[in-house]
Amino acid sequence: MARDSLTLAFVMDPPQTMNPDADTTFALMLAAQERGHRVDHCLVRDVYLAGGRVCARVRRATMQRRTGRPIELADEAEDIALDEVDVVFIRKDPPFDDEYLWLTLLLEHLRGGRTLVVNDPRALRDANEHLYSLHFPDVIPESLVASDRDRIRAFVKEVGGRAVIKPVDGHGGEGIFVLTDGDLNLNAMIETVTRSGRRVALVQRYLPEVRQGDKRILTLGREVLGAILRIPRADDSRSNIHVGGSVVAAAIDDADRRIIEAVAPRLEADGLLFVGLDVIGGYLTEVNVTSPTGIQQMERLSGEDLSGRVIARLESAAR
Repeated sequence: MARDSLTLAFVMDPPQTMNPDADTTFALMLAAQERGHRVDHCLVRDVYLAGGRVCARVRRATMQRRTGRPIELADEAEDIALDEVDVVFIRKDPPFDDEYLWLTLLLEHLRGGRTLVVNDPRALRDANEHLYSLHFPDVIPESLVASDRDRIRAFVKEVGGRAVIKPVDGHGGEGIFVLTDGDLNLNAMIETVTRSGRRVALVQRYLPEVRQGDKRILTLGREVLGAILRIPRADDSRSNIHVGGSVVAAAIDDADRRIIEAVAPRLEADGLLFVGLDVIGGYLTEVNVTSPTGIQQMERLSGEDLSGRVIARLESAAR
């Protein structure tokens, strides 16, 4: 079936950082190209505001599933107004730093116009990936956000003697520790994450089911795209793929449906269209909104063209 061609601009990292066999961003770009759309690439620093309009210096991108240079950029760059683009994908990898913040403030000027921004820039500022889940207390483990060492130690005891502590601005498993009551390193770990009490951290009851896997569920609006189970190595408490976690297929169960039903209305209201939910033992532990990953692993395990489904949904939304 013929489709009208769209223009999609990806604000992302340099193309040489892409892994064509793993990166969700590459899969989405390739799917858009295969469906006949124009795909443009730019870095965060290429986005600017002039004359009251948000613009970007972009290069046309061509994708091939090959190692080395899977994304080729045109030699000539051109300046475009992003309010004339159909879809802007914000796919810069974390951390959410000053550069990321300023990007969302510039892209704020596209809100309410014809351009679809995925995900909504205002929501990206509001939805801290570790703290956003606290809006859904019925589906998360017991949680504390604090910087005080004694308060955190007391919480660890209250929840059975084991908890997980995470920096609120962390990503990819960075800075996550399992806290055990009585551990001689307990104070040191708390002080490391809270920077000796100067920054708050998220502390949650330890879920032993993590040894069986941390489930990543990708959602597109209220539609579930799929799920994978990331299983930690025997010598690591983290299940993130890039730190050595293995990946197996996962089904959506009743606990997952309860979580999705709880979060979907707020995600939709906030303009968070493409989201990754992390679930351990039937509890929501994280809501990934900045650059959700895992779609290629899901595609290989399910045999479905999930990237194509994302682009097809954006075709309908953009029109």
